[in-house]
Amino acid sequence: MRYRRLLLPTLKEAPSDATSASHVLLLRAGYIRKVGAGVYSYLPLGVKVLRRVESIVREEMNRAGAQEVLLPALLPSEYFRETGRWDLYGEVLFRIKDRKGTDYHLGPTHEEIITDLARHEIKSYRDMPKNLYQIQTKFRDEPRPRGGLLRCREFSMKDAYSFDVDEARARTSYEAMRVAYTHIFDRMGLTYRMVNADSGAIGGSGSAEFQVLVQSGEDFLAACTKCQYAANLEVASSPARPRAADPEKTPATDKVHTPSQRSIEEVSSFLGAAPDRFLKSLLYVAESEVVMAVVRGDHEVNEIKLARALGVAEVFMASAEDVQKATGAAVGFAGPVGFAGKLVVDQSAASVVDGITGANLTDYHLKHVQPGRDFTGQVADIRSVREGDPCPECGSPLGIYRGIEAGHIFLLGTHYSSKMGATYLDDKGEQQTIVMGCYGIGVSRLVATTVEQHHDQNGITWPMALAPFQVHIVQLGTEPEVEAAVGELERALEAQGIDVLVDDRDERPGVKFKDADLVGVPLRVTVGARALKSGGVELKPRSEPDPKKVEIVPLAEAAATLAERVRQLLAH
Repeated sequence: MRYRRLLLPTLKEAPSDATSASHVLLLRAGYIRKVGAGVYSYLPLGVKVLRRVESIVREEMNRAGAQEVLLPALLPSEYFRETGRWDLYGEVLFRIKDRKGTDYHLGPTHEEIITDLARHEIKSYRDMPKNLYQIQTKFRDEPRPRGGLLRCREFSMKDAYSFDVDEARARTSYEAMRVAYTHIFDRMGLTYRMVNADSGAIGGSGSAEFQVLVQSGEDFLAACTKCQYAANLEVASSPARPRAADPEKTPATDKVHTPSQRSIEEVSSFLGAAPDRFLKSLLYVAESEVVMAVVRGDHEVNEIKLARALGVAEVFMASAEDVQKATGAAVGFAGPVGFAGKLVVDQSAASVVDGITGANLTDYHLKHVQPGRDFTGQVADIRSVREGDPCPECGSPLGIYRGIEAGHIFLLGTHYSSKMGATYLDDKGEQQTIVMGCYGIGVSRLVATTVEQHHDQNGITWPMALAPFQVHIVQLGTEPEVEAAVGELERALEAQGIDVLVDDRDERPGVKFKDADLVGVPLRVTVGARALKSGGVELKPRSEPDPKKVEIVPLAEAAATLAERVRQLLAH
């Protein structure tokens, strides 16, 4: 492809609302353009990268035995109403009415539609296993679309669904998808971890995320420094430490005056006690009920875990008015002793001996509080793990990392099939419920995620497997010998199946080199009169940080050398 014919509008500066590296660079390098909040057009280079992601995903899904389908994006409301998600999804769902007033919505995901297909087409155990997938546009009314392609209202996704006769075979399908996902992300040249995760609105009995490790990631995950344990902070756990003293020796509670001392730091300093002796008590609203969550003073409540312990979709921090009404005290002085509502106590807090907590009286705290003696409640893991906490599997320290979710796999069980009556006849002629799995990859998100992990101060550094072009020929000058050499090299590379971009613009060398770095093609070849007089062309990998470090390759050997480099980088 010749640069003169290509729509490749690079920018010196990105719009002010572009903050993440991928958002800035994809706009500046001419891959995407914003249409509206969370809605983007893909320019030619953006489409090429998107298609390369799709190709890798499609190849590995097909290799794993999945079959491609294409489901509609415009969906009647009846399917989501059948499973209860018409209400559960709330404002995230794009809802519309047709001219007759019938409710429809744009698909944010397709569990119901694929389950409807299964209940009509799968009749017998002989019809399974099946794994059906699609690569299709999804729609979610994100309240705060951000990061360019990282969080959009319209995006491309691969979603797959497996159908099996029982849980054991469903786990076999799940494992096949796990392996396929590792192949996909390995081929894309990404550094990632598979982590245990929360199933969220999708439902089901278990799930795992594939997190691409980047410092700009919005997700936090805990991973063991020694073993393979890794989990999203929403579900990561660490064992409670054993009690350091005998709780039976704890004195009776003692109310102490702590004027204006509200935070753990303030009360800790005021009373001269370590934060891990405190029982921090926070109030939340779960559906219509005000509940109290109790964690150790040096820990933080994990609201996802708390919601799961309470069996609700989500919880919200109670207002100051709710706190005053439920405890009789101002914010900062709540405590579990004497609290009349529901209590959820973190397992680490339940192990505290001779603790300190709010007295449910403004400007007062209680000393010598003993869980189990002075208050009782539901004990559960409701805290967020911290750097250095012991691993739940081997006891080694946990590390905390940031990442971007690139894929998510779920064991759905019968979560949807039971609600929608998706059944089959087993080998005894008895009716059974189909067991399902669900497997998603954010295809368009992977374009941005790759840039977040593969860039430097000059621009994008695409892995070879995803690059829009594999070789970028920079033509310096219009001398007949230069144009002839460029044409010869271009034809020889294309004959070997290499995707080539030729910068034949009438621009200064510095402009061409800056644009080449910005666009991020893995291999750059400079063809100019000076290099040709020396008998060759200049080869520089985009990943080479030193701008002066180039390799002179004889023109006669250039095509073969470049083709071999491309093959090596694809195999890496």
